Amino acid sequence: MEASNIEVKETVPASRKLQREDAEALLAKASKMTVAKGKKVQTFKGGKNAPAEAVDAMLGATGNMRSPTIVVGKTLLVGFNEEAFSETFG
Repeated sequence: MEASNIEVKETVPASRKLQREDAEALLAKASKMTVAKGKKVQTFKGGKNAPAEAVDAMLGATGNMRSPTIVVGKTLLVGFNEEAFSETFG
């Protein structure tokens, strides 16, 4: 984050497990979400009418939210992929 001059406003420790309800709340506030799982990158529309598959994509095998989860304005980035990160943060 420092290399991209990004100021972190909130950090949630890994010991605090974010669940489906947390994912739904974040997605409802977003207009766009990108989910990265390795080299696979998916983009979804956010908002209150976001598809259920978008929330499913945010969750790992344990049912907890994938990390990192980054909110920039109304854009949500879940997981890490260098290309998706660069597109979001320029």
